[in-house]
Order: sequence, then C-alpha cells, then structure tokens
Amino acid sequence: VRIMGREKTLYSVYRKMDNKHLSFSQVTDVYGFRIVVPDLTDCYTGLGVLHQLYKPLPGKFRDYVAIPKVNGYQSLHTTLIGPFGTNIEFQLRTHAMDVVAESGVAAHWLYKASEPGSDMSQRLGTQWLQSLLDIQQETHDAGEFWDHIKIDLFPDAVYVFTPKSKIMALPRGATVMDFAYAIHSDVGNRTVSARINGEQRPLRTELANGDVVEVITAESAEPNPAWLSFVKTGRARSKIRHHLKTLAQEKSHELGERMLSQALRSEGLSALPAEDGEYQSTWEKLLRFTGNKTRDELLSDIGMGKRIASMVGKKLAVLLSEMGLKPDALLISTERYASGRDESASQGVVTLDGSEGLSVQYAPCCKPIPGDRIVGYLGRGEGLVVHAEDCPTGKRLLLRDSERFLEVEWADEPVRSFETTVVVTVTNGKGVLARVASSIAAAEADITHVDMGDEPAQTATDIRFSVSVRDRQHLADVLRSLKRTASVIKAQRFKPVKA
Repeated sequence: VRIMGREKTLYSVYRKMDNKHLSFSQVTDVYGFRIVVPDLTDCYTGLGVLHQLYKPLPGKFRDYVAIPKVNGYQSLHTTLIGPFGTNIEFQLRTHAMDVVAESGVAAHWLYKASEPGSDMSQRLGTQWLQSLLDIQQETHDAGEFWDHIKIDLFPDAVYVFTPKSKIMALPRGATVMDFAYAIHSDVGNRTVSARINGEQRPLRTELANGDVVEVITAESAEPNPAWLSFVKTGRARSKIRHHLKTLAQEKSHELGERMLSQALRSEGLSALPAEDGEYQSTWEKLLRFTGNKTRDELLSDIGMGKRIASMVGKKLAVLLSEMGLKPDALLISTERYASGRDESASQGVVTLDGSEGLSVQYAPCCKPIPGDRIVGYLGRGEGLVVHAEDCPTGKRLLLRDSERFLEVEWADEPVRSFETTVVVTVTNGKGVLARVASSIAAAEADITHVDMGDEPAQTATDIRFSVSVRDRQHLADVLRSLKRTASVIKAQRFKPVKA
C-alpha cells in the first residue's frame, strides 16, 4: 500500500468552521491519512484492519465506492479515535480512484484498458459529461450555460431510489422535478404528481437520502414555468427552458399566421400565398423587407409582437399585386366596415378559448374572463396581452400605442377556467374564513390564492380571493353564494381603479 498523511492548515480549519458552521471541536479531519491500495477488495480489507486497531467515530463513515458521487469520485472515508483521543480521518482508495480524484473525470479513459474494475466510475463520468453536452446543445448563450452547470459542480449529493430500486445520485437540495428529469426529459415534461415513500407529495419537495420516489405522468401535461423557481440541477433547468421556448415559438407561429391572414384579408386578399412555387420570390422579397431569415421566423415575430401584422400585410399585398393578384373590393368592405361582432366579419377577429398557451397572456391587472368585453394588445416581444375593455392600463396603452391593438373575442366554449379576483368584506369572528371558503367551493369554483393583507384584523375585514371560474355567469353564481353566507357583508369582483 501507499500511505500519505497531512495536517490541516489553520486557514483550511477556519474555512471549514465558517462554511459548515462548526466549532473547532467538531472539525474531525485536522489529521488525515490517504491509503492507496492495489484493488477494490483491499479497500474494504484495509477498512476492517483500521476498525480493529482504533474505534470508529459513529456517523463519520462514508462509502463512496459502492455509491460514487455524481462526478465519479470514489473512496472510503472513515474517522477513527486515535491513541491520544484525537480524531483522525482515513481515506482508502485504489490507484485508479486516486488518479480520478486528483485529475478529474477525464482521467477515466487513461485506465479503461488497465483497470477493468473501474467500469462503474467510468460510466458515471461518461453520464456526467454527456449531461453537460446535452445542456450545451440546448443552450446557445454562454452565461446561461454557466448558470445551468455551476449547480452540478458542487460535490454534495443525496441518493434516492426509483420504485424498481435503482439508485440515483442528485445534488443536495434536489426536488422531485430534478429526479423526473434525471430519469428522462419526456418523464419530466409529462410529470403531474409524485409519491415519496408511498405518500403523495408536492413537486417542489426536496429529496432526502434513501427516499423512494415514484413519478406520475400524463400525456397531456406540459412543463410549468413555475418549476424554474425551485429545480436545482442544470439538466432540469435547461430541459424546462428549452421546452418552453419551443412551445412559445410554436404557439407564436400559429398566432402570427392567423394575424397576418387577418391583415391580408383587410387588404382584399382571402388567404396567405404558398411558400413555394410561383410565390417563392414574393416571400423572399417580403423577408428582405422585414429582415427575417425564414417565413416561420417572420410569423413567430408577428405572434410575439416584434413585427406589426398590418404593416407586413400591406407590404405583402403590394408584392402580390405586382404578381397580378388583385384585391377583392367586396372583401375589403366586409373586413373594414362590417361590425366586429357581426358573423360576417368573424374571420377577421382573433378568437380565444384558453388553449393558446404562452403566446397569449391574460393581463394580471384586470384578469378578464369569458363574457367580458376584451381588447388585444400586441406587446413588444411578449405576444398578445388581453385586457378587459374598461381596464385603465389597457386604455393608457390604447392612447399611446393604438396601432398595436387588434380585435379579439371569446370562443363559444372556452376549454379551461380563468382566474379573477373577488373581494369579500366579512364581520370578523371564529370560523369566518372556513365558511367563506366553503361557499366558494359550493359554487364549484377553485381558490388559487387568499390575501388578508398585513393590517391587524378589524371588526369588518376585507379578504381577497383569487378564484378560477368558467365565465361571468359562473362568477355571478360564486358572488350569490357568498352573499348568502353568514358574516359576509359584501362580495364583489375586484376592478382596477384609474391611477
């Protein structure tokens, strides 16, 4: 064997005490020895010899040989109580493990042929490097790439199990979503809930050593932007961002195509021309005019508000007229002068049913719901933002940036619920909050947030509920249910006031 010893420097002792909030008596590795042995079996044999010579300190044994760290590090760590009562740390490892610990994961391949026993650490090193390559392929910004991978460089890890008893190493503080993305990106993207040790737990739950984690998925599920606030691993963060960017681009493309078609109809042309064939040169001229590289990029830019559909539509109409395609005067009159609510002009209106995804946002200031009269503002780079017609913020934007507004309307049957805010004034007393919540639940509405303010409760107190409703009629049912509740003085929908 080869034995090396060292005494921890004063500065190193201070750093450990400061970083881990320890007293001097809690630092157990002031003296340390590294024992390098010929093969794997000798590691455990040497450990047995040491434990027969001196008593081990309880809780200070770590087996990183059977369960390597995520970066491929392998070694046995134990702390013994020496002959004078001094704690002494020992590390036992093979020569190949020592080179990997000193030189990094790239050293695996130096021993691939000569050390067949190092297959496990080679595989871990390969997986770690492959995860870096995956992140690099999905992240084209150097700062974002560093932001993703720096978390994975910390050595502390937790070891958890799949339901089939496969062990997985994750950084300390990793959550259920980190575990899901560590299994596969499709599993992470489709995750809806999880069980830890057989119990249902939130997706943001931090995992502990030995947890058995089961992930439940659904085909219709998609990543939630809120996951970015609690995931810890670079892999999970990059996969979520990549999926959201791709999804936003797809939704923006669809919205942009609808908006450009609408703008073209206003110019008297019934449909967008095909990208190939005789109109290929027309699209090339239009792309040179807008500065885009492809037709898809142009449509996505329109959907994200980076290009104004009416301006692009006018230019496209001019180019098509040069090709001999003349506008239809009847279509122009129908689109420009017919009532926006008239069925004859319905094709010129963007219809919203809640399935638009990230390309359409419902303004948090007024929180419009189906049944409200609404307007659409094409924000710069943020897609379509929908405001209630009487929203003060929307009116200010209309005065300042009227060319970015377009006509929108609700679909006959929206596919999801929409959130709005209800202010309930109650007589303060025992059990009031429970009664009010029960009334909202009785009206089949979901409560997504409750705010009672920071002021001490008075005799009459305002409670603000964010509730999820289907439409204005459903909201009216919720308000009627609240007004019939004991202790409720007043219940009304919150409306933003003009600043």
